[in-house]
Amino acid sequence: MNLKKIITIASVVLMSVLLIYGFILARQIFSKNTKFSETELYVYVPTGSTYEDVKKIITPFVENMDRFELVANKRSYPENVKPGRFLFAKGMNSYDLVKALRSNIPVKLAFNNQERLENFAGRVGSQIEPDSLTLLKTFKDSIFLKENGFTEENVLAVFIPNTYEVYWNISAEKFRDKMIKEYRNFWNKERTDKAAKQGLTPIQATILASIVHKESVKKDERPRIAGVYLNRMRQGMPLQADPTVIFAIKKKSNDFNQVIKRVFYNDLFLNSPYNTYKVIGLPPGPIAMPDITALEAVLDPEKNNFIYFCASVDRFGYHEFAATLEEHNKNAKKYSDWINSQGVTR
Repeated sequence: MNLKKIITIASVVLMSVLLIYGFILARQIFSKNTKFSETELYVYVPTGSTYEDVKKIITPFVENMDRFELVANKRSYPENVKPGRFLFAKGMNSYDLVKALRSNIPVKLAFNNQERLENFAGRVGSQIEPDSLTLLKTFKDSIFLKENGFTEENVLAVFIPNTYEVYWNISAEKFRDKMIKEYRNFWNKERTDKAAKQGLTPIQATILASIVHKESVKKDERPRIAGVYLNRMRQGMPLQADPTVIFAIKKKSNDFNQVIKRVFYNDLFLNSPYNTYKVIGLPPGPIAMPDITALEAVLDPEKNNFIYFCASVDRFGYHEFAATLEEHNKNAKKYSDWINSQGVTR
């Protein structure tokens, strides 16, 4: 056999080996390599995770880890692990999985109607990596509070209810900084001027809005209620807002899970800076996280001459308003008689 023939045969053999290897490699890379039934699922890689940590996290979802590792090593993933929230889709191959682990998917973080800073921290902590205690400590940081003009009592005003897009692995500090930026964006010159027109700062407007928010779930009624409270404030009257008394009761007992449907006469004497029957002016902080409609109600209140209101028995969820105490007493008696008939004791 001459040399030319030997070279030709060797070349054919080599080509065949390369084709077979290429086929096997392509099969390793591009064949399906998932083993979960869901159409999609999110994988969470905590901050500081190593490649070994990632393997433990994804093993329940990957059919063949050897095939995954082959691709991961070829694409230098072990040296470039990133924390975050990553989307796996059913039927992904090893190449797709490694690619997915490099694409951090943001979280649509939503919150509203949180009653206290602690509740808010818990709500946010269930949606991003930092836990509630870390978030709470960050929100109460004395330097942050001082630099931005807040106190522990009113810092809940920073957080404007909405849906925000953030990365799951955002730090507590960066999340806080994003929220203060959103707060400043919300309180632009137009809104700040509207608050000033009512004799309020943005923080004071938020505190009043929290009372309006708790007073009525009817968004169309909130501007009227805001107008009543502003009328009282201008006359130097106490706000006499039942929701603040309820908050004071819960705060004193440190039980915010209790449901209080009725405020009794004796409750009005509770010593608390949140009891607006005893304290003139606004409480030291929001009694809840007011939503946008409650904030707008305070910034654009209804102009009226009402001073009093109480729950309506004819239009449930709404209130009856009065300009005189005599008229109010009639409305209040009607409501009191009705609620007594219902057997509501708390």
